[in-house]
This record gives sequence, structure tokens and C-alpha cells, in this order.
Amino acid sequence: MDSADPQNRDGSQDPQRPPRSRGAWAWVGANKTKIGVVAITVLLVFYLIVTFDRARILLLDPGPVAKAIGAGYLVLPIVGAWALLRELAFGTRLERMGRELEAEGGLPEDTLPRTAGGRIVRSAADAEFAQYRHEAEAAPEDWRSWYRLGLAYDAAGDRKQARAAMRQAIALHRAR
Repeated sequence: MDSADPQNRDGSQDPQRPPRSRGAWAWVGANKTKIGVVAITVLLVFYLIVTFDRARILLLDPGPVAKAIGAGYLVLPIVGAWALLRELAFGTRLERMGRELEAEGGLPEDTLPRTAGGRIVRSAADAEFAQYRHEAEAAPEDWRSWYRLGLAYDAAGDRKQARAAMRQAIALHRAR
């Protein structure tokens, strides 16, 4: 048995030693989306700070054109911050609802066939979509059915309808 490996040669676990962690790369792989969100958020906040600073500089200029441009620049960080907070809240609510649905055993299994590149086969997603649409029509006040419908829209490639269904799920979840 290798002293650095907690497994015996036959593959059984050594009861005296804890299993070796899979390392930092495994953590990164499991949290790719969150890392991406944090990176984009940091970049956007940096952009908003720089834009706000440029607006301040232009507003301090004595020229009326510079002041007008500065006022326009001031709108960008305000709208950007609002959009950022709204999207982060949307994602956080969806993640919380997904964990709740998973704990209940209500998340649909991902059994859709995939292409060699890993994308879902569109025709299979469209065929499965009808089931979730009927479920949402049968129980329009159940946030779970709308959440599953949003997942089905997403699998079928219709991001606009997926977001609309997820917004409906959030509204129903908050109202309960």
C-alpha cells in the first residue's frame, strides 16, 4: 500500500485513514458557474466604479456639454447596478428553489440524449417539454410545476420562455 494513498491494493478503503480529497480542481469544476458569476460581477463593479468616476470628472467640468455627458454617464452605473442586483437575486432565488425541490425529490432526472459535443438533442427535449407544459397547465398555482417547465424550456433552447416560467415560479414561491 502506498503511504500517500488511503486505499489498499485491492481497492478497499483503509479504515484508519480518511479518503484523499479530490483537490482544488474538483472544487473548481463543481463551482464553475459560481466562479464565472463572481468574475463577471467583479468586472462589472469595476466598470461601474470607473464609469461613475468619469461621470464625476465630467460633472465638475465648467462646460455645459461636458456636464450633459457627465449626467448621461451617471445613469449608466445606476442602471448597471440595478440590473446586476436584479440578476443576482434572480439566480439566488432559483438556486434556493432548486435545492428545495431536489430535497423533496421533485427535480426531473436528466435523461435526455446528448450530442457528441454535450448539447441536449433538441427533438428529445421538445418531446419531453409537452409533459411539463401539461403539468403546469394542470397546476397553475404550484411553483414546482413552473420551475420544471422552466427547466424544460431551457433544455428545449427557449431561454426567453424559460426565464418567464422561472419568474412565475419565483412569484408563486414567494406568495405561498
